[in-house]
Amino acid sequence: MPTPAIVDFRRSMKGEESQVAAEKIVKGEPRTLVKNYFSDPTGQFFAGTWSSSVGKWKVEYTENEFCHLLEGRVTLTSEEGKRWQFNAGDAWVIPAGFKGTWESIEPARKRYAIFEASKPAS
Repeated sequence: MPTPAIVDFRRSMKGEESQVAAEKIVKGEPRTLVKNYFSDPTGQFFAGTWSSSVGKWKVEYTENEFCHLLEGRVTLTSEEGKRWQFNAGDAWVIPAGFKGTWESIEPARKRYAIFEASKPAS
């Protein structure tokens, strides 16, 4: 079996641009761009870059996500009202089960690594 190739985030890659679903928007008209550089064969692990315009929207995480903010400033607020503010250079993990809002106070760009366990077959 050959050794898998290293995934280099410096390479150019097309992304998938989308608008945040209208029912999730709290403020603004946020747009996002996702460039997924890696997906494992099981479909449980992903890594790439993500960016957004200014805006605030509701989030509900079923996955665990490591984030490293490359540009901008964002605030995450839980349903209970606890707030976390992150600036360019900061890194954090959003655990599965987190519910609240994501606000991009400035245009933001992050690197992400996501793990979402497969649901057992029924």
